[in-house]
Amino acid sequence: MKPIYLDYSATTPVDPRVLSKMLPYFGELFGNAASKNHSFGWAAEQAVDEAREAVAALIGAQAKEIVFTSGATESDNLALLGVAEMYAEKGKHIITCVTEHKAILDPAHYLATKGFEVTFLPVDKTGSLDLQALEAAITPQTILISLMAANNEIGTIHPLKEIGAMAKKHDVLFHTDATQATGKIPLDVEAMGIDLMSLSAHKMYGPKGVGALYVRRRKPRVRLAPILHGGGHERGMRSGTLNVPGIVGFGEACRIAQLEMAEEAERLISLRDRLQKGLESQLDFVFLNGHPQNRLPGNLNLSFAYVEGESLMMGMENIAVSSGSACTSASLEPSYVLRALGVSEDLAHCSIRFSLGRFTTEEEIDLAIQKTVETVRRLREMSPLYDMAKEGIDISSIKWTSH
Repeated sequence: MKPIYLDYSATTPVDPRVLSKMLPYFGELFGNAASKNHSFGWAAEQAVDEAREAVAALIGAQAKEIVFTSGATESDNLALLGVAEMYAEKGKHIITCVTEHKAILDPAHYLATKGFEVTFLPVDKTGSLDLQALEAAITPQTILISLMAANNEIGTIHPLKEIGAMAKKHDVLFHTDATQATGKIPLDVEAMGIDLMSLSAHKMYGPKGVGALYVRRRKPRVRLAPILHGGGHERGMRSGTLNVPGIVGFGEACRIAQLEMAEEAERLISLRDRLQKGLESQLDFVFLNGHPQNRLPGNLNLSFAYVEGESLMMGMENIAVSSGSACTSASLEPSYVLRALGVSEDLAHCSIRFSLGRFTTEEEIDLAIQKTVETVRRLREMSPLYDMAKEGIDISSIKWTSH
């Protein structure tokens, strides 16, 4: 059985159409986009300009508002650290959420050591925010609200438009890490009142190592202190020679996403529902993590009780899935996102994230159902806890004794 890739939230393959658009920029069109004196530089600059237009068009922005970076981690850091330094005189309070990606949580914790106050909002059992709690957290010192568009582990989508309106009302900047959502669900920085948005090419069939930060230019004009200093590239916000082939690929990935997103979302939802129904019809004690409806089209995060997650993944050889998020999967700690939802440690340990994408087929979904069911059944046969649960014994009430 050839390997089946169901880990699209970790990374995506480069679409062949994206690759073919990139290839000339490794060879004959190798110029530096900052070389203004000859045709090699002009060709590179024109390619970057076209890509900038395509990225901006996907999110309803202006091309001049797109700052190219090495990826969403850099974009997140530039947004948080850049705003913190630039607006520190106005206030030193930032609001974010416990289920954000580490690329937001870690800079936020870093800022907390530098005299900033950071509020980490909780979520409910579906991973959703309480908007009243968000508004109550805003103080005269608040300069930034940073909340992701959609969660990388559980797929829950935040109400960006409502958050944007609330930020505007209180004259606070709103940043969203849209890494997982871009190209999958419609995003519009104007309609949603977003001031800063982080994007990454490799989550949407573009190459790794390139991303962008959208930075609003008017109403309000957002200013950022740079975190990289050098030649003053990218409106002075991000110095460094531009990754022209990567940027060209990113632009093409955005162009394709804009054309195909609506149709693709429908296809993915039907495949995802097929996977979920297939598993739930053949297995008991299966629990969905995240919001049942308000989630990304290709995300399905399930906990299989009485099975250990690592054993399950090892048993499902040839099916690429993840437990927890890819960036932290080297640790055996249960996912902090699932723990924030109130999922018990036992269930958090037996969760699997299936993420589907552009090249996922119905046949692959059916094979994944078959393999997952076989593996869960085999592992549960070895589990005395599963037998007890089947008999209706409340496992949590048992007092275990050690000898």
